[in-house]
Amino acid sequence: MAYTICEPCVDTKDKACVDVCPVDCIYELEPQERSLYIHPDECIDCNACVPECPVDAIFPNDEVPEKWKSYIEANAQAFHRDSATREAELAKLKPKT
Repeated sequence: MAYTICEPCVDTKDKACVDVCPVDCIYELEPQERSLYIHPDECIDCNACVPECPVDAIFPNDEVPEKWKSYIEANAQAFHRDSATREAELAKLKPKT
């Protein structure tokens, strides 16, 4: 099981979770992008990031709220897509305000 960063992180990108991750699997792929991402193959399911997230955006994949389930795939694919494609995906999930 991996963890997914969901909608509350979009446009927030608080990096408290990055600081506590023991394996450095949480990434800001490009500074101009709107979200952070957890690498699903690097995550060791330690749960250290969850309580550190000030906006409650991180969930184990099997606990992601229904309204944010699409973030699981977006997070998993983020590491295989370019910046423009990642940002287009996020714009579909959460349009810029």
